[in-house]
Amino acid sequence: MSETPVEHPRVLMRVVIADDHELMLAGVRRALEADGGFEIVGETRNGADVAGIVDRTLPELVLLDVRMPNVDGLACLNDIRLRHPDIKVVMLSASQDEQLIERALRRGASAYLVKNIDVGDLPSTLRQALEGNIYRAVGASGETEPCGARAAGLTDREISILTALSRGLSNDEIAKEFWVARQTVKFHLTNIYRKLGVRNRAEAMRKAYSFGLVEHPLPGNDDE
Repeated sequence: MSETPVEHPRVLMRVVIADDHELMLAGVRRALEADGGFEIVGETRNGADVAGIVDRTLPELVLLDVRMPNVDGLACLNDIRLRHPDIKVVMLSASQDEQLIERALRRGASAYLVKNIDVGDLPSTLRQALEGNIYRAVGASGETEPCGARAAGLTDREISILTALSRGLSNDEIAKEFWVARQTVKFHLTNIYRKLGVRNRAEAMRKAYSFGLVEHPLPGNDDE
């Protein structure tokens, strides 16, 4: 006698939404509910309420507006990262100010979404944020490179070498990949460390990760 397969209920992603615009709040709510993969466990238009809601509901993800009354989004982000480091936070804002985006990402936001993003794309974007696949702004216009690269004064070649480091390549492997001498790689690394204000590749990876230049904060190889 064959057994009927047991259907397991779909696990919903628990989300808190904080946005001071009622229309935006309603739009996000509709998009997530229509997807069917999210459970909205709390929402607010007041930044002062965010900490209490997060403490009570312990969501997997907080979708957080940058500008809210009483307590702004960056302050809420700091509090969540301090008290609940495992909870992901995605910032949502109309602002495309590069310094604001960089501050949010450096303080631990999993992603920064600009409000001109297609609301239909929001569910898949949030899933990518939870999986760690987003490390810079989404929906910003005119973005050809992360703003941290420009702030640090890194060249295209230096960014390419940082990317190679994040893949765990040694200096010799990077030299072979770029068809340059090992000494040239060391020269570039010296310049990268100086510009980023770090002393070794592990620190360089952490700084590059905070700037949104690489997907992983640590290299796979400690070769200096």
